[in-house]
Amino acid sequence: MNRSTEIVQKPSVCPHDCPSVCALDVEVVGGARIGRIRGAPEQTYTSGVICAKVARYAERIHHPDRLTQPLLRVGPKGSGQFAAIGWDEALDRVAEAFLATERRRGPESVWPYFYAGTMGLVMRDGIERLTHAKRYSRFYGTICVGVAWPGWVAGAGKLAGADPREMAKSDCVVIWGTNAVATQVNVMTHAVRARKERGAKIVAVDVYETETMRQADLALKVRPGTDGALACAVMHVCFRDGYADRDYLARFTDAPGELEAHLSTRDPAWAAAITGLDVAEIEAFAALVGRTKRTFFRLGYGFSRQRNGAANMHAALCIPAVTGAWAHEGGGAFHSNSGIFTLKKTMIEGLDVRDSRVRRLDQSLVGAVLTGEPEALKHGPPVEAMLIQNTNPLAVAPNQGKVRRGFSRDDLFVCVHEQFMTDTARYADVVLPATMFLEHDDLYTAGGNQHLQFAPKAIEPPPGCRSNHEVVCALADRLGARHPAFAMSPREIIDWTLRQSGYGDLARLETERWLDCQPPFEDAHFLNGFGFPDGKFRFKPDWTRTPLANDGLRGAWRDMPRLPDHWAVNEAPDDRRPFKLATSPARNFLNSSFTETATSRLRERRPELLVNPEDAAGLGVGDGDLIEIGNDRGRTRLHARLFAGASPGVMVSEGIWPPSAFLDGWGINALVGDDSVAPFGGVAFHDVAIWARRA
Repeated sequence: MNRSTEIVQKPSVCPHDCPSVCALDVEVVGGARIGRIRGAPEQTYTSGVICAKVARYAERIHHPDRLTQPLLRVGPKGSGQFAAIGWDEALDRVAEAFLATERRRGPESVWPYFYAGTMGLVMRDGIERLTHAKRYSRFYGTICVGVAWPGWVAGAGKLAGADPREMAKSDCVVIWGTNAVATQVNVMTHAVRARKERGAKIVAVDVYETETMRQADLALKVRPGTDGALACAVMHVCFRDGYADRDYLARFTDAPGELEAHLSTRDPAWAAAITGLDVAEIEAFAALVGRTKRTFFRLGYGFSRQRNGAANMHAALCIPAVTGAWAHEGGGAFHSNSGIFTLKKTMIEGLDVRDSRVRRLDQSLVGAVLTGEPEALKHGPPVEAMLIQNTNPLAVAPNQGKVRRGFSRDDLFVCVHEQFMTDTARYADVVLPATMFLEHDDLYTAGGNQHLQFAPKAIEPPPGCRSNHEVVCALADRLGARHPAFAMSPREIIDWTLRQSGYGDLARLETERWLDCQPPFEDAHFLNGFGFPDGKFRFKPDWTRTPLANDGLRGAWRDMPRLPDHWAVNEAPDDRRPFKLATSPARNFLNSSFTETATSRLRERRPELLVNPEDAAGLGVGDGDLIEIGNDRGRTRLHARLFAGASPGVMVSEGIWPPSAFLDGWGINALVGDDSVAPFGGVAFHDVAIWARRA
């Protein structure tokens, strides 16, 4: 066989910011290039199924526009004018800038900034080790889970839930606030299996007609931010019509009597006026989940991205506690298993040198931090230097106008370590080329399932690309940062982490590919008690003491409802801004990743706004016309797509297109507020009031 065409299959793990964390079988062609990528059929959650964008990953990893050499800015910030330099010069320049900033303003004026461009623990979180060793400003990640997780943990007491594979054993699967067809296809794998094998019903709850809604047996299209009202009405019917499991309530919940009395006025007519649903739809949904004890609630992130999002998540989570669905296999609820792994991440993150007195700056407030707002800076020194890995804040962060103003500062030094010339990289002083997941070793936990997985390096990176770990260690050496892990390889760090966490060693995990860490049924279903000292589920959450790591109370936390309710705190439409905007995921992008690949861009076409035909007629806008939308934060223009699946008064922009893809250079997040959401911070991406007019 010709060695240049020989195909060898190698194991890997999808690194992207998706709950599925799919196990992959990867074709390596000629020892150097990636061929086809498939889901590993033996892994019981991935079950051989992966999304199309990852299946065509060869298009991304071998993209001709990949960054392959360090670059030095030679033009104005944002101009994209760079000159190639060597790695030693690039790293020396970054280190010199950081050391000069430390001398001038102190170490807290340096802010390493990262997120979930890779979910591999070594490559994502290793930057924390540099932060802690140098006493740089710490990073508080809120942009994704900051609202959803408090809502779940306020009720359940810990971030865990029923085995997600149990969806295949359910008689009813409720997919609430997530477009699983587009964003976590494996949810549909198990839900559809239940429908085929058990005749299960699939219910979808969302704010517009998604592909998941179209595949559901019952699709409930609610007004944005009204999920709490729907949940209350469902529980009202369950109490009213005898579907509530009173034995379960008495044994496992804190205040069933108070809840029943509270819900006595939250009937379907009340909820219909708030949600926009028909009373009959609410009654049918309540009867279905009330009669069907094996009902599995798969609660997503989308419906939490409102100012009342944590309260909505908690309200939806209360339903299976009322019906007693937790007591049944195939019943209960699931949001994330992130709390089950309990890895000791000392070597990855440098936790042994972390100083809790050093300020934590909020990721979502990056614009406020960089424009010098005292509250965002914790009344400390300005940020004058940044190292950015695994994220693209000039595209994904809220209040894009403020973010851009911050990154435009002449006195701000920014190093971006990236795979492509993103909008953020264009504002950098130094750009460093990064590896992709098949070009380095890493360890992965899953949010959407229960597997701990190792992904070994499959191919060599392009000459000139270096991993996050290599960059962090090289900078640590130049900056005088000390920690044992700076002298360790990723494999050594992974082996240490596994051994110290009780998972054996790397040799075992590499042989087995993944470890199934699913807790026993009784624990996963909280039949041994929920995660509070008394073991009771909390209908009456104490939002100030929710057992979740946070950086203090934020937003309108004092006004949060004491029992499940519709919390009317959202950005309300008015005469000046009569429409609500949802910034929902696109099927062929993942946050700002894949926006550079030709097939994904071809399938998504261009930035578009889904507009109900009734609204379009009122604005004098036809299909394909330019439409301008805006509010006090910013404005942008994009093409209208008439879509009856969007409710009147609700407009939807799918995907985080790069700002440079918009006609005026302003992305959709120019319209999104950066005010902190209760109780612990986060962003209300789907809670935006706007005006609209024909452009």
